[in-house]
Amino acid sequence: MKVYLIAGEPSGDALGGALMQGLNALQPGIQYAGVGGPLMQAQGLTSQFPMEELSLMGIAEILPKYFHLKRRIRECAEAVIAQKPDVMITIDAPDFCLRVAKLVKSRAPHIRTVHYVAPSVWAWRPKRAVKMAKCIDQVLALLPFEPPYMEAAGMECDFVGHPIATQEQATDAEADRFRLHYGIGEQPLLLVLPGSRRSEVKRLSPVFQQALAQVLEAEPDLQIVLPAAPAVAGMIEAGLTDWPKRTIVLDPRELGEQADRIKKAAFRAADVALAASGTVSLELAAARTPMVIAYDMSWLSRKIISAMLRIDTVTLVSLVSDTRVIPELIGDQCKPELIAPYIAEVLNHPSEQLAAMSTTMQRLGEGGEAPGLRAARAVLRGLGK
Repeated sequence: MKVYLIAGEPSGDALGGALMQGLNALQPGIQYAGVGGPLMQAQGLTSQFPMEELSLMGIAEILPKYFHLKRRIRECAEAVIAQKPDVMITIDAPDFCLRVAKLVKSRAPHIRTVHYVAPSVWAWRPKRAVKMAKCIDQVLALLPFEPPYMEAAGMECDFVGHPIATQEQATDAEADRFRLHYGIGEQPLLLVLPGSRRSEVKRLSPVFQQALAQVLEAEPDLQIVLPAAPAVAGMIEAGLTDWPKRTIVLDPRELGEQADRIKKAAFRAADVALAASGTVSLELAAARTPMVIAYDMSWLSRKIISAMLRIDTVTLVSLVSDTRVIPELIGDQCKPELIAPYIAEVLNHPSEQLAAMSTTMQRLGEGGEAPGLRAARAVLRGLGK
């Protein structure tokens, strides 16, 4: 059996590596080709070119590489057509991956195509699913409510679970050691997560700082921990003079190999979190950390996206659990005086959120079979058809 895979960024490499591990367990001897990072290479892939060439975000980054990316799209499509794999699996990175799939289907329609990670057509731009169906046979979805949207457009779709739901979490003992190590003791702990991109941190940090100052007036014993994402750790360190003095920054550059484990311990130890919108809400839910979500963007982006949104919440925990108990301050609601009271409220009354988070994790596959193995079963089942 021959499988061609494409991943364009570290998160896709993680999904691809787990999928390949599942395929290797279910059907040993598979021949792999394609593009991937270290986790996929560890499972038997020799990458056609460095995956990092595809790890670009934003117009300013992509424009100078436009013609190079066009050439890579063509090279991948030609490799698939020449190698005639049993299946081509593209992982997220739709701007690149779906262009490859379109070229492959136009010249070799018999090659089965699978895309891992459904586009968020339930949130905005629903017509993407219709376009996608012209070149994709099967979708592997991370969220349980996504299959109907893909199937309505004419694709097979399998919910395979979200990797966050089955990741190992920190234990209560690790959380206690974290509190002891940083001198927090039994005092209430607030986790601050202002985003992983420079633009997010630049926009949200002043708002979060002012909100924290207001919360500290009512909760003077509150301790603050800020786990910095690698890409913005230096930026956060440089701006620390504006944060409350007791803020503890977890810098992954200093923590080294233990950074992820310490971050998980901080999540487990925290009583409440103030976080930017995004997948981090699922990480917090997995650790059972109650949260307040706040996010803003440029005026123009705010107007365009709000006009296109088809949902009343952008928090994944709320969507998956079908609840609306997580405070969400988005756009012109992202103001310190609105955020601060919600932090105090959640800190003192977390029970509704804890129930919603448990529901979310259960629906995403917590305690069940690993998503990579479920994804592998779905791929093989699709080939069997």
